[in-house]
Amino acid sequence: MKALVTGASSGIGRDIARALVCRGWDVIIVARSADKLMELKKELGKHAQCVRCDVSHMDECMKLHEVLQNQDIEMLVNCAGFGLCGFFTETSLEREMDMINTNIRAVHILTKLYLQDFMLKNKGYILNVASIAGFFSGPLMATYYATKNYVVSLTGAIYEELRRRGSNVRISAFCPGPVDTDFNRVAHVKFASKPIDSKTAASAALDGLMAGKLFIIPTVKMKTLKFVKRLLPDKTITHFCYSFQKKKR
Repeated sequence: MKALVTGASSGIGRDIARALVCRGWDVIIVARSADKLMELKKELGKHAQCVRCDVSHMDECMKLHEVLQNQDIEMLVNCAGFGLCGFFTETSLEREMDMINTNIRAVHILTKLYLQDFMLKNKGYILNVASIAGFFSGPLMATYYATKNYVVSLTGAIYEELRRRGSNVRISAFCPGPVDTDFNRVAHVKFASKPIDSKTAASAALDGLMAGKLFIIPTVKMKTLKFVKRLLPDKTITHFCYSFQKKKR
């Protein structure tokens, strides 16, 4: 069994790669940082193969799929992504476009290409790493929340299409709250609530994927937050989101 994991140089992606190897999988680890990939390769040994790729570029996504066509990949994990904090009028447009290309376009391209492959074999797994943010609007992190909304919506639609067709291919969206990774350093924010560690997150994500869950939400607190969203007006929820994000600045 072989899995392709993007964003594997750190955080959840790295720990998903580690967890997969522990569960008997071989992994193709993908990221922009060749040095960090080689460090993980040394740790995982013969069970890991490194591919340096910047998935924010469409041509590199297409080439990644092309060069790996001869490998019998049975799982795709879309984990590459990052965030950015600030008022929408003040954040960098260039950085936001890079985020959209990484968090949305790369997920869309790789999901489509590998789903088509998996459909031909009538087997395979796709795990899209989203966030609990994918169910909300996020003032002060507007673009990041919007990208995760896209991933949640896309994954949900594909899940239902596969179910209607009786397919054996499985797709899930992993939607955690705060996870102890480099995310906050890159986004220039700090945790407003206690995070879970990325090893715990990775294990929960894979367990949920194998169980056939659509949305994998690893903590009771985040599940409760999603439930509460149904009970309150959207404006009220967005007001609370602003207050929450403000604490992270």
